[in-house]
Amino acid sequence: MPRERPREERHREERPRPRSREERSREERPREERSREERARREHEPERDRREGEPERERREPERERPRARRPALVARDAARSAARHVQGLTGRTPEGVTSLERTEDGWTIGIEVVETHRIPDSTDLLAEYQVELDDRGELVSYRRTERYYRGRAET
Repeated sequence: MPRERPREERHREERPRPRSREERSREERPREERSREERARREHEPERDRREGEPERERREPERERPRARRPALVARDAARSAARHVQGLTGRTPEGVTSLERTEDGWTIGIEVVETHRIPDSTDLLAEYQVELDDRGELVSYRRTERYYRGRAET
């Protein structure tokens, strides 16, 4: 007949040893990898083959992804920079600043101010405003000079 151990010893032996964080992550990682592989495999199999081998509780309609709000490919700051680069490349003049910026269905409409003629004093410089249209990727759709004016003159 086996010797019966004192109660304290039995209690210590039955209690599972706490696992370290590393051990838990090692055990969970393969499970996550397996589930990823299983999902990828299921996506590539025809629907009927999948349903034949699955238990009844897993025969659910596939979850549909919620349509995400369409995020513009180009943010306002990048659109303005792209427009300024296009104007500089086409006119050969350095842009002075951005005068307007508007999001459209197809992209952006941006107003860029350029010094066309430097004069002394600076208040008599001849400025021009170019209207630039960009698509969602920042590519130039069109540009045109909309007005010319002296720096020191008030807008009319």
